[in-house]
Amino acid sequence: MELGSLSDPTQSTFSLVDEDHTFANAVRFTLNQDPRTKFCGYSIPHPSDNRVNIRIQTTGNPAKDVFKDACQDLMVMCQHVSNTFNKAVVDFKVSNSVEGMDIESDS
Repeated sequence: MELGSLSDPTQSTFSLVDEDHTFANAVRFTLNQDPRTKFCGYSIPHPSDNRVNIRIQTTGNPAKDVFKDACQDLMVMCQHVSNTFNKAVVDFKVSNSVEGMDIESDS
């Protein structure tokens, strides 16, 4: 849910349900890397409330667009980390394979 001013689209607060510090801190970091962001911060209203509020103020672009771009950038970064990790696991298994040794086994 977006809570913003109709007269000033450059500042908005986005209230996201079922999110916590994990997502909020990552998107805050991504937003602060964007030169269009003047201010970005987040708060969790109450520890038992599974909701996060993300406040964005921009240099002129609509806050909604900057937030959407930051979320897309974060998805690209997460996909890169996942791909890099998966490749490293495959490379490790190939380089450490020994005949008769089952690396997949938990025992």
